[in-house]
Amino acid sequence: MSTKYTGGFITKNPVAPTTTAASGIWTLDQQQQAQKAGTWPSPPIFIEDIFSTYLYTGNGSTNNITNGIDLAGKGGLVWMKDRTTAYEHYLLDTARGNNSILHSQNTAAASTYSNGSFSVSSNGFTVTGSGSDSASLGGDNESTDQYVSWTFREQPKFFDVVTYTGTGSARTVAHNLGSVPGCIIVKRTDTSGFDWPVYHRSTGNTQRLLLNDTVPAAASSGFWNDTTPTSTVFTVGSNVNTNASGGTYVAYLFAHDAGGFPVSGGGSTNGISCGSFSTDGSGNATVNLGYEPQWLMYKCSNAVGDWEMVDVMRGWVVGVNNDNGLRANSSDAESTGSNRGEPSSTGFNCVSFPINRDFIYIAIRRGPMKTPTTGTSVFDPEAYSGDNSNTRVITTGFPPDMVWTGDRANGSRRVGDRLRGLFTNPGPISTTSSTSDEQLSSYSLPQMSGWQTGNGTVRFENSTGVDYVLHAFRRAPGFFDVVCYTGTEVSGQTFTHNLGVVPEMMIVKSRSGTTDWTAYHSALGASARIYPNATNAANTGTAAPWNSTTPTSSVFSLGNAGATNLSGGTFVNYLFATVAGVSKVGSYTGTGALLTVNCGFTSGARFVLIKRTDSTGDWYLYDSARGITSGNDPYLLINSSSAETTGTNYVDTDTTGFQVTAAAPAGLNANGGTYIFLAIA
Repeated sequence: MSTKYTGGFITKNPVAPTTTAASGIWTLDQQQQAQKAGTWPSPPIFIEDIFSTYLYTGNGSTNNITNGIDLAGKGGLVWMKDRTTAYEHYLLDTARGNNSILHSQNTAAASTYSNGSFSVSSNGFTVTGSGSDSASLGGDNESTDQYVSWTFREQPKFFDVVTYTGTGSARTVAHNLGSVPGCIIVKRTDTSGFDWPVYHRSTGNTQRLLLNDTVPAAASSGFWNDTTPTSTVFTVGSNVNTNASGGTYVAYLFAHDAGGFPVSGGGSTNGISCGSFSTDGSGNATVNLGYEPQWLMYKCSNAVGDWEMVDVMRGWVVGVNNDNGLRANSSDAESTGSNRGEPSSTGFNCVSFPINRDFIYIAIRRGPMKTPTTGTSVFDPEAYSGDNSNTRVITTGFPPDMVWTGDRANGSRRVGDRLRGLFTNPGPISTTSSTSDEQLSSYSLPQMSGWQTGNGTVRFENSTGVDYVLHAFRRAPGFFDVVCYTGTEVSGQTFTHNLGVVPEMMIVKSRSGTTDWTAYHSALGASARIYPNATNAANTGTAAPWNSTTPTSSVFSLGNAGATNLSGGTFVNYLFATVAGVSKVGSYTGTGALLTVNCGFTSGARFVLIKRTDSTGDWYLYDSARGITSGNDPYLLINSSSAETTGTNYVDTDTTGFQVTAAAPAGLNANGGTYIFLAIA
C-alpha cells in the first residue's frame, strides 16, 4: 500500500510496490514513476536550499559564487548590488537567459553584458570581467568593490519567475508558485521607458506601487484589472507597463505564508511573508511573522518613501541606527549607521520610523533550518598571531553568528554576535561590564567563510606579534541560538527562541547594565543559576532567574531577577543544546582518577568548557586549535584575565568525547565533585 504524497514534509516513508533487490532499493525508473503518481516524496526543502544572501569582493575576472543554490536545475533570480560604489542594481534570471540584465532603479529595457558574462550552476553562479553592461552603469564584479547578491530559487510556496508577451487587453498569466502570490513585481523588457509595477496583497488589486520610484500606492485598474491573483494565474489589464500588445515582460512572484517548509517533529511552517504594518504616533511598530527574518524589503505605501532593503549578512541588527541599508529604487552605495528596524525571534520591530504611516513588506525566514550533522559546519576554533592589518579574515569555513576572541595572554573571552553587530556589548566574560567593547562595533565585519579582524591600534585581537584564539559558532537548529530581548521584571515572563529543541544551557548577559553573566544548565535545574564570570558554586533554590520553569522547545521563562529580566533592561541570551555527534551539554561526577566522558562523538571533542558546580572552581576552556593532546593541554579560564596555562595534562581527547585525567585539580576532577560541561565535536 503506497503512501500518497500531497506536498510538505513527510515523516513516514512510502512502501515500494515492487523492488529490484532484497535491500528494497527502488530503481530510478520506479522512482520516477512513483513521483509522477504522487507516491514518492520529494526531499524536504529548507530555506537555505532556495534563498541566499552572499557577500563577495569583485575581482574584475572570474568570480565563482558558491552559495549552495541550484539555479541550473531549478531556475530563479540573482539580484546583485555594488555596496561600495553608486552603481546600478543587477537583476538576472534564468527565464530570460543568463546575460539579460535589468536594473530595478530605472526604466531601461533589458540589456546584455558589454564587459563580462553571467552563468548559473547547481550550487551558485559565476560573474566574469567587470560584469558591466554600460560604462556609465558600472557592473557586478568591479575589482576590489564589495557586493551583495540575493539569490531566489524557483520553488512552490516561495518564489517563481514568469515571462509573457502582452496582448493589450486584459488577460491571465499562468504561474507555478503553487499558492496565491503575496507580491508580484513586473518589468517590460523589450523597450525602455516603462516602470516596475508592483502588486502587493496589502494594497490590493486596484492599486499599484512602482519599484523604481518612491511614489505611494495609486489606484489604476489597468495594471491588475482589479483582479486578485489565484494559486495558478495572475491577471493584467491594458496598461502598457504590464500588458502592451507585443511587449515582452518578466514577473517575479513571491508567496505569502504558504507553509511548505519542514519543522522538527513534522508539519510545515512559513518561509516567506508579504504583509503590512502601520506605525504609531511615535513611529513604532511590532510585526509578528512567527519566525525570525534574515531579509526584509519594505516601502511606505501611503506616502513617498524608498524601497528599503536590509539583511543580516550586511548588518541588520538589534539596536537603533546600526543598520546597513540599500534601496531598490536607488543606485546609491550602501548607507551605514541607519535606522531600519531590527529583527526579533518572532518578526521585526520598527523604532522611530515616520509616524502614522502604512508600510508593505516582503520578509524571508532566517536559516539554516537543517539540523547540523557535523561539528565543523557550526563550530571552528582558530589560533593566530596578529599582524595589524585592517582587512584580515580568519577563515572559519562558515559565516559565524557568534565569536569568542581574545589575547591568549589574557584569558578573558570577548563576545560578539551577528544579531547585535560584531562587536558590541557585552564585554569580556570575566567582567560584569556591558560597555567595554562598544567602541569596536564599526570594525568587525562578518564574512561568508570567516571573521574579519581590524587594525591592532583600534582592536584588541590583531596587534602585531600577539597570539590570539578565536572560537566561532554558527546558529543552527538543535545546536545554538541567540535571542535579544527587553526585560519586564515580571515573573513567568516567556520569550520565544528558535533553537527548535529544549535548551540545555543558556548564558544571559545584560546589554544595558553592569551585572553578572548568568547561566542555566539542565543538570542544575530551573531553580539554580551559575555565573560564567565568577568561581562561585551553583546557586540553587532560587526562582528569580528562570522562574523555576524549565525552558521548552519554543520559549524560555524568566523570573524577576535583575540579572536576567530587569524592567526596561536589554539582554542577550545564548542557547545551546545537544545534537547527536555534534555537541553535548552534560554533566559528570569526578572520581579523582582517569575519567572518560562519552559525548557520543566519533572523532573526539574540539571544544570543551567545564565548571565545578558543588564548590568553587574556574571555568576551564580547552580547544583543538591550541591543542587537546596527551601531555600538554593549554587551557584558558573564561572567568579570569589570567594568561593561558600550558604544560599541564588535565584534559585529553577521546574518540567518544574527552577524558579528565587523574592529574587534574579539584576544579576538574575531585572525587565526588559535580561538574557541568559543553563539548563540541
